[in-house]
Amino acid sequence: MNVTSLSFEGFRNLEDGEIKPCPGVNVFYGTNAQGKTNLIEAVWLLSGNKSFRGARDAEFIGFGKEAARINAGFFSEGRDQTAALSFAPGKKEAFINDIKQPSSSALLGKLCAVVFSPEHLSLVKGSPNERRSFIDGAVCQIKPSFRDTLLEYSRTLKQRNALLKDIPYHSELSGTLDAWDYRLSVLGASVMRTRMKYISRLCECAGHYHDGISDGKEKLSIEYACSVPEDRCGKLESVREFMLSYLNENRKEDIASGSTSFGPHRDDIDIKINGLSVRMYGSQGQQRSCVLSMKIAEEELIRIAVSEEPIVLLDDVLSELDPKRQEFLLNELNDRQVFITCCDAASVERLRSGKLFHIENGRIASENY
Repeated sequence: MNVTSLSFEGFRNLEDGEIKPCPGVNVFYGTNAQGKTNLIEAVWLLSGNKSFRGARDAEFIGFGKEAARINAGFFSEGRDQTAALSFAPGKKEAFINDIKQPSSSALLGKLCAVVFSPEHLSLVKGSPNERRSFIDGAVCQIKPSFRDTLLEYSRTLKQRNALLKDIPYHSELSGTLDAWDYRLSVLGASVMRTRMKYISRLCECAGHYHDGISDGKEKLSIEYACSVPEDRCGKLESVREFMLSYLNENRKEDIASGSTSFGPHRDDIDIKINGLSVRMYGSQGQQRSCVLSMKIAEEELIRIAVSEEPIVLLDDVLSELDPKRQEFLLNELNDRQVFITCCDAASVERLRSGKLFHIENGRIASENY
């Protein structure tokens, strides 16, 4: 899978135009605030995902513009295809091969991509919720039906919590908890088992890439810190039974707090280098390397699942990495299409094969191989 063309009209600060990336490594360089990240973001949006910068749809429309549109030509499933998104005040439309789609989520699984940006360092430094979101989003890329399970779990959890808050004032409602506990345990067990299986595969794959990035000097491990004890995690039914039992035994505490104290919404992911927590003991460069390894591994697992090579989007990836790690990212991922942004032109000199785009004031000032 690779993007053969990317065009934009009225999108952010980008000058209307089109670029034709190469199938290998594409580097977009220039000083800050020139539009490099906007190019990466355009590809990511066309993969059916929300902005990795947390932007709202209205922010995609350039200053003084009435609307915006981004288009991609891409090769996938053995043929040339197109994807497009248009943005107008209060309105967003998505198209696949010029056919209007019911929503932008229809793009999921068509133009597959994985993205790294400085915001993703929160995978290491941020809250457990951010790590859970990463795993859930990664699973949804290869198993779109998992999104429905997550949404249903979230709705059931919200309803159970609302019930817990009402019971102190309406004790007759306590009898309805059995049904909600059973439903929550069924959905929760499915979420936890799916995460366990994915993280096991992610750990193996990310460990391989981290070995290359660190030149064999560091061992990366990723473990699922699950609510259910390890000896009860072997089978889906065992996880469900444990969760249901826990919910029943801790009802008084949950009613007192007005919240559900157990389940996948409380879980975390432990990321370690050489047995030590990266969050607590890792340097900035090590933290960045860990997230990069996880992101590249995410791409590898998508490739295995869909038999297509997802596009790798690496935003501001080279800063705080030593030359050895920069060399790996620039030249050891050339068997797939990669988009890299950076500010330091000197870093680009390490690229042995690929295409360079110099970005100035939202336009392509020059491009060359």
